[in-house]
Amino acid sequence: MDFVHKKLGGPLFLLVVLATVILVSEPVFAAQEQGAVGIEATISAPPPSQGATISIPRDGQSFTTLPITVSGICPTGLLVKLFKNNVFSGSTQCNNGSFSITTDLFSGVNELIARVYDALDQAGPDSNKVNVSYNDSRPGTSPRVTLTTNFAKRGADPDTLLTWPITISGGDGPYAISVDWGDGKSLDLISQAFPGTFEIKHTYDNPGAYNIIVKASDKNGGVAYLQLVGIANGKSGQSNTSNGGSGGSSGTSAKEEGINATAKTKIVWQPAAVAVPFLVSTFWLGKKYEVRMLKRKIEQGIHPFK
Repeated sequence: MDFVHKKLGGPLFLLVVLATVILVSEPVFAAQEQGAVGIEATISAPPPSQGATISIPRDGQSFTTLPITVSGICPTGLLVKLFKNNVFSGSTQCNNGSFSITTDLFSGVNELIARVYDALDQAGPDSNKVNVSYNDSRPGTSPRVTLTTNFAKRGADPDTLLTWPITISGGDGPYAISVDWGDGKSLDLISQAFPGTFEIKHTYDNPGAYNIIVKASDKNGGVAYLQLVGIANGKSGQSNTSNGGSGGSSGTSAKEEGINATAKTKIVWQPAAVAVPFLVSTFWLGKKYEVRMLKRKIEQGIHPFK
């Protein structure tokens, strides 16, 4: 670098450096339009290190009526899922360090475990195990009616229809089903003739998290309960104050505004166009300067390459 500086001279060398092509890396905001390409990334995080604890019911307790309430303590903000004999039995959002889930039981002994999940659906440690029993006094030997779903939590924007598939099995049809969506509106009533999957549908007016209670009864009086978490998405400054919902406020993201932020690299060609004549002229001036310096050294009796 010093050799080049001496050959070209200080001012000429600076011109060469300043006349290079400029690469600019900048955030570019692209609206969510047809044909637009956006980039989304999920920041990884360790799973929850603290689990839930079941306080009620007590280990060894026996029941003759349904439903029962399972409650305890948990890390605030996480989703709590309840399992009975390793079968999903209900869910709720942990608020203010506690949870409460309405559930039914299998006939006989039920092993209850609560498990917390973060926003990435990573599970934390299992809670303490609580063994309870249910004495079913119904006549007959047919399996009890049961409600299940693949979604412990599901959401949609306010004023947008939320659809949730539920599966009913066991018992004897026809089934009478009621759905309390947790927002104070009237119950949805559904009739299902045979076992299988059906859909429950609802529209929330305000953003927040809601406890949903689904109840099913068969013709013999058998009942099943399933508690779920319905989410109505919210934006900055909005909070839900309706029954059953717990809203919060958060900053409005680019995605919420229909915009994706993507990093692109732009090549700015204008400086390059200006640089070309500078490069040619500085090269010619540098060669001329070099010849003049060599001639001066020879006239002074100095070796030209020292």
